[in-house]
Amino acid sequence: MSEEIDYKKLKFKAGLEIHQQLDTGKLFCRCPSVLRTDEPDFVVERKLHAVPGESGEVDVAALYQASLKKKFFYQGYNDTTCLIELDEEPPKEINPAALETAIQIALHLNCKIQPTVQIMRKTVIDGSNTSGFQRTVLIARDGFLETSQGKVEISYIYLEEDAARIIEREKDHETYRLDRLGIPLVEVVTAPDLKSPEHAKETALKIGEILRSCKVRRGIGTIRQDLNLSIENGKRIEIKGMQDMKIFEKAAENEVLRQKKLIASGKEVENEVRNVLPDANTEYMRPLPGSSRMYPETDLPLLKISRQMINDTKKTLPKLTADISEELKQQGLSQEFIKILLKEDRLEEYKELYSIVSQADLIVKTLIVWPKEIAKHNNIQKSEIKLLLNKDTIAEIFESYKKEKIQENQIQEVLKRIASGIPFKESLKFESLDTNETEEQIRKIIKSKPGLSQNAYMGLVMKEFKGKIDGKTAMELIGKVLN
Repeated sequence: MSEEIDYKKLKFKAGLEIHQQLDTGKLFCRCPSVLRTDEPDFVVERKLHAVPGESGEVDVAALYQASLKKKFFYQGYNDTTCLIELDEEPPKEINPAALETAIQIALHLNCKIQPTVQIMRKTVIDGSNTSGFQRTVLIARDGFLETSQGKVEISYIYLEEDAARIIEREKDHETYRLDRLGIPLVEVVTAPDLKSPEHAKETALKIGEILRSCKVRRGIGTIRQDLNLSIENGKRIEIKGMQDMKIFEKAAENEVLRQKKLIASGKEVENEVRNVLPDANTEYMRPLPGSSRMYPETDLPLLKISRQMINDTKKTLPKLTADISEELKQQGLSQEFIKILLKEDRLEEYKELYSIVSQADLIVKTLIVWPKEIAKHNNIQKSEIKLLLNKDTIAEIFESYKKEKIQENQIQEVLKRIASGIPFKESLKFESLDTNETEEQIRKIIKSKPGLSQNAYMGLVMKEFKGKIDGKTAMELIGKVLN
């Protein structure tokens, strides 16, 4: 049984740092944000060294990394890697689409947008950046988020470039791929207002919901969460890799217990960065960075965000997931299908199809559920089934349904036919059945399996006729035979 912890008595304090990739081109060059799986076209070797920050001092974390004396190899591609990513050319001005998304997130979090701000360099010499620094800019500050335990202050929102992607890590060298370097990241930083691991998890989920309402990338590796945590007589510890919400609370609880144990035994808790492990424990990574690693970016002008830009962004501010869910519910979409639609990120396609046929559940079945079943049954790749049964094809199917060329119960069969390679027009052709012959066939089905329920016979009949009969007619004929 886990130890009961009184977080208030322990003077528990925690804050979040959430990094979310944006779904735009790269931040300071015009390369696409595409992750590659093919072999690189070239490799560049570098050594990195620590430099003083704005205060004139060298950061302790940078000194630690420099002491390792590693070589770094960077893999690149001729068509998606440029000289800016290789630190051989000055950066271009900030990506306007990424800036707009960052402003949207700031507005959703009730933040004050910075009208004029200096783009900064943050010393990073762990090999994850060819230049030895990361460009970052403060977009907004002093916001808040409503939670079940009161307001949580949103201290800062930064827009920065993501790091290169680690490919291989050895004792004396590391290999990175430049495809991820420069992808725009929004960093949301909360104040240490979180009162318990449960409260921290709630806040992380709420911020995540706001981020996903904007134009952000989805999937593994697109969001990274860090938790800064301390208790009385302890020190601030930064826990990296807290994006697995299944172990979030347990990892925070384990860190509290670790600090408690050190304090009880008279040992000092050190400021450090720790990495969360799959079992919800943590391991030491490096010393905690300080403020000495920041210094101005001299290759770019001051970033100016005008009142007009903010007002224009407000006009296109995307709705939050909770508001979208309520609208979908009003359209008659079930909670289960709302969850599927938003998880699959197919909302825009749904909207277009809803303008043709205002049957919410039918749209999600046709767009997502049935194609998945067909792909699984026929061993078709997800990417291939999305091409075969794309939104435009489904729109044509719905137009045919609307004009009563096919019936609702025949739509799934049409999808199966198209997926099997039958031309679209041929897929819409169904034989008209003779009522007397149909009734006789249903009589034989019932006679072969006596004693079943009407719904069970319905399933057998629909399977036998494969879309040639609509559900209403089938149920009427089954009822007639049974009676």
